[in-house]
Amino acid sequence: MASGSQIMRVLAGAFALALAAGQPVQAQTTNFEAAFDSALGTETRAPRTFEAVYETGFERKLAQLADGSDGRIGVAVLDLATGEEFSILGDQRFPMASTSKIAIAATFMEGVEQGRWTLSSEFPLLIPVRSEPFSSVKAPVRRGKHLPASELIELMITRSSNSATDALLAAVGGPEAVNDWVRRAGIEEFQLTRDIATLVRDDGKVDPVRAIDLRDSATPRAMTELLAGLYKGRWLSDSSRKVILGAMERCRTGTRRIPALLPTGAFVAHKTGSLHNTSSDIGIVRTPEGQAFAVAIYVTGQGTRLAREHRIAEIARAAYSGYDNPQGVTWAEATYASREKALLP
Repeated sequence: MASGSQIMRVLAGAFALALAAGQPVQAQTTNFEAAFDSALGTETRAPRTFEAVYETGFERKLAQLADGSDGRIGVAVLDLATGEEFSILGDQRFPMASTSKIAIAATFMEGVEQGRWTLSSEFPLLIPVRSEPFSSVKAPVRRGKHLPASELIELMITRSSNSATDALLAAVGGPEAVNDWVRRAGIEEFQLTRDIATLVRDDGKVDPVRAIDLRDSATPRAMTELLAGLYKGRWLSDSSRKVILGAMERCRTGTRRIPALLPTGAFVAHKTGSLHNTSSDIGIVRTPEGQAFAVAIYVTGQGTRLAREHRIAEIARAAYSGYDNPQGVTWAEATYASREKALLP
């Protein structure tokens, strides 16, 4: 199996070729090349030949699927049994959009475990009030119907309800409370800045194809770390874990994304995200035999939302299919350590 660093070298070369082809990606507030060098290094900026970079058919396939010539694409995949991982721009920041809702749910469930509230505690939906973009630091909202936290979590994850999300975000103490939970979990490249009402109202000023906006962003690798920790019960109790992963199993958005091209029998628990010129999906994919991996896919550009969604589906399918190692065993069919074969609830 190719190492994560090998894949990173491969795909940095692919991105450099896109740049050389006259399709620049420019930074907005910081020098993009410096950010690129920091994440991926400089030694692979100009590979000697295209053929020398891609050592296997799988690497070539992933590089083609995640080609950044029509917009940045970030991918991270983490084998939940062996810890093997690979990534494409996995250490670069992308807009989280609604994929951040997994961390909000985890922060809330920690509060449940601490006795600060329960799943039956009721909180009001926070419904956006029309306002002009950037007319205030925080978009105005009005209180709606009070719902139990269990229902708010269900709405937030399965239907990506922004009003339910902001209700829970306010309950935990806002974005900084979520950032604090993520940091204590040991995840660094994650930053929630605004509530969802403000994020959506002010969306569109920054084009994620041409700029890296650190606000409300994370790296694909950080999100697979988040998923892996939740899956393995690293931070929360089994009952809390079941609340979040169970809702992810019932996700009704993104049917054209991660699940779309997976074979019959594949199992997906995921959460989607969408903003201006960007579509994403993160989740846990499990084979019929119970082998599982975490995947985070962030796609910008590509012309249309449908095109972005199709790219996500293709990348997820390629990750599931795996790549041939010297023994000819595909990644999804590989032997996993039995102690890590926990199933989703």
